[in-house]
Amino acid sequence: MEKHSFKICPLALSFFSLLVFTYAESSSKIGINYGRLGNNLPSPSQSVELIKSMKAGRIKLYDANPEILKLLSGTKIHVSVMVPNREIPIISLNQTFADQWVRVNVLAYYPQTMIRFIVVGNEVLSFYSDRDREIWSNLVPAMRGIKKSLKKNNIPNIKVGTSMAMDVMESSFPPSAGRFRADILNTVMTPLLQFLSATNSFFFLDVYPYLAWAENPSNISLDYALFRAGNGNGNGNVSYTDPITNLTYTNLLDQMLDSVIFAMEKLGYPNIRLLISETGWPNSGDIDQTGANAYNAAIYNRNLIKKMTARPAVGTPARPGMIIPTFIFSLYNENLKRGPGTERHWGLLDGSGKPVYGVDLMGEQNEFNDNQLPMPQNNKPYRGKIWCVPARKVNSELLGRALSYACSQGKGTCDDLVPGKECYQPVSVFWHASYAFSSYWAKFRSRGASCYFNGLAVQTTEDPSRGACKFPSVTL
Repeated sequence: MEKHSFKICPLALSFFSLLVFTYAESSSKIGINYGRLGNNLPSPSQSVELIKSMKAGRIKLYDANPEILKLLSGTKIHVSVMVPNREIPIISLNQTFADQWVRVNVLAYYPQTMIRFIVVGNEVLSFYSDRDREIWSNLVPAMRGIKKSLKKNNIPNIKVGTSMAMDVMESSFPPSAGRFRADILNTVMTPLLQFLSATNSFFFLDVYPYLAWAENPSNISLDYALFRAGNGNGNGNVSYTDPITNLTYTNLLDQMLDSVIFAMEKLGYPNIRLLISETGWPNSGDIDQTGANAYNAAIYNRNLIKKMTARPAVGTPARPGMIIPTFIFSLYNENLKRGPGTERHWGLLDGSGKPVYGVDLMGEQNEFNDNQLPMPQNNKPYRGKIWCVPARKVNSELLGRALSYACSQGKGTCDDLVPGKECYQPVSVFWHASYAFSSYWAKFRSRGASCYFNGLAVQTTEDPSRGACKFPSVTL
C-alpha cells in the first residue's frame, strides 16, 4: 500500500493509541479449544472455572452449547461458537434458518456472554464424499446468511469465518510458492476470500507443525518445529531462507502461516488477517507416532505462547508485527476421539482436569517445575515390529464385536483362526481378538486403519505369537 503523510491532533493521537493498545492487548490473549469428546471429563461448570483459573482470553466451542454459554455470561472471556457442518446446507438455502440459528445460539446469550466469533463449519474442505462436496458449495452462502442476520440485529463486532486445515493447500513449500488446491480455488476459495475481505474477518487456520514434522522427521529439525532454532536452547542455529522472497524462517509455524498468506496474495487478497483456530502438540501417542510426548508438547506450547503474546507483536517474516489471535488445541485429553493415539492426547489437562505439564497462557512465566516431566524417548522414529492386541480389562462383549468386525473385513484377516489352523487354540475371545487385531492392522494400515478399535486395542512391541501361531505385525 502506498504511504501518505498526515497529521493527527494530540488528543486524537492519544485516543487512537489507546484503541490500538486495547485491541492488541485483547488480541494477544491466548485462547483454548474446549472439546468434549470424553466420558471422564469435568462438568461444564468445573471446566469454565478451570478455564478462568488458567486466565485464558478466549474459548472456542465446537457447537453453541447452551449450558456453557450461560456459564460464560458475565466473564471477560471472548467466545467462539460453531455452526456444525450438517447445518450448513439448510442455512445456506434459507435466510429464515440463518436468522433462527443466530436467534437461538447468539441473541439468547449476547452481549452478556462475549461471543466474538462464529465459525461456520469445521474443516469442511477436508472431507471428500459427494455429500461433503455439496457442502463445499453451501459454505460461503451460509456464512453470508449468518453475517446478514448479525447485521439485521445490529451486531457488528462478531466476526464470521470458517476453519481450514493445511490440506487446503496444493503447495506450501517454499512459502512463496503457497497456493490453494485447484479443486477449490475458484469455486470456494475465491468467494470465501471475497467475503472475508468485505467483512474484515479472519482466515481461520488449523495449523499443526507437529504433523508436518512427524511426516518427515529426518529432514525437518525438531528444534525448528519447537521454536528452538537459534534461541540458545536447541542444537545450533536452524533456519530456512525462501529462495524467491529471501525471507528467513526460524520456525516451522511461520513457514506454514506465510504459505497461506502468499496463497491469498496470489488471488488478490494481501491484507486478510490470519487467526490460528487450532494448533498444539500431542503429549502422547502410539509407538509409531514419533515425537508425541509431554516434554515436546510443553516446549511447543510455551514457546508458542511467548511468540503470540509478545509486545510489540512479532508476526511472521511476510507480515512482521501482525497480531495473530491464537487458540491452543486443546483443553483436555479427549478419550473418545477416534483414530491413532495422538488424537486422544492434545490436552493441556488430562481427563481429571489436572495439568499434563505447566503452561502460563499470559506468557509471563519463564521457569516451570519440570522435575516430574520425563525426558522424551521417542523423538526418533521407532524401527522394528509392532503388534496390535486388546487392552487390559476390556469388556468381553465389546471385544467380541470388535473381533467380528476385524474378521469381516476380508483379505484373509482371520483365516488362521478357523478350526484346525495354527492359531485356533486356545479358543477364547481375547486370544482370537489378539490375532485378529494384529492381522487387521497389518493388512489395512496402508489404507489408514489404526490400532484402536474404539479404545479396545493397544500397540505392543512384545511378540504375542505362540508356538506355530505367528502373529502378523507392522514393521517400521
